[in-house]
Amino acid sequence: MPTEITTDRSGERPHPATLGVRLGHDGRRKSSARGFVLFTREATALAQERNVIAAPRSDQHRINDRIRAREVRLIGPEGDQLGIKPVPEALRLARSFDLDLVEVAPNASPPVCRVMDYGKFRYEEAQKAKESRRKSVQISVKEVKFRPKIGKGDFNTKVRHLVGFLEDGHKVKVTLQFRGREMAHPELGAKVLDEVLEAAGPLARVDNQARLEGRSMSMVLSPDKKAAEAAKKAEAALAAERQENENELLGGEDAENENQ
Repeated sequence: MPTEITTDRSGERPHPATLGVRLGHDGRRKSSARGFVLFTREATALAQERNVIAAPRSDQHRINDRIRAREVRLIGPEGDQLGIKPVPEALRLARSFDLDLVEVAPNASPPVCRVMDYGKFRYEEAQKAKESRRKSVQISVKEVKFRPKIGKGDFNTKVRHLVGFLEDGHKVKVTLQFRGREMAHPELGAKVLDEVLEAAGPLARVDNQARLEGRSMSMVLSPDKKAAEAAKKAEAALAAERQENENELLGGEDAENENQ
């Protein structure tokens, strides 16, 4: 028989939390089991629909008494294989070393457990993750803006910033903004962008060619570290060759002076 749900004095359906609450003769509240059960069922269904019940974290390991398997494949503290052992025996062995029994491969059959210092293990894993985040490079797109009639000093400053972004591994969007009658001479903007490419040198590689969009002209550059390294090597070799030629020239002049 379906449960009949009445309305309150306002004519509205009562909230499930107060459905089973009634007032007695003395004015105190009395709760019925039926209303509590109904509220519990509805609250549980709502929580399941909204995925409120959190799943266990994947980076957590089961240790010691939290291990649910009956038997495990055991690895000793020195990494030696100890075979398949019942969990109570594995726990006794871990406690004899004053260490923890840690489930390192829960999906294996049977699960693989290792005897270790779990606190030390967690600390080392945290340090590795921190070092990995420190070494990882977050590549983003930086933007440097120019004007068609930009001065030489401002141009050199912006180019230095652009080169710095490229050396850090970032992409750079070079934007040239037009104002008023400058729109009638887009060739001036193209000339400035060509000068930017020439100043950036081999470190800059064009990803998107310059194009005019509304009142701005833009292009996207990305770092070409291989070309930059090759250019540096070639420049160093050229400098070494010049130094060698100068040394030979000085050596020849010294020999002529000695002959005289």
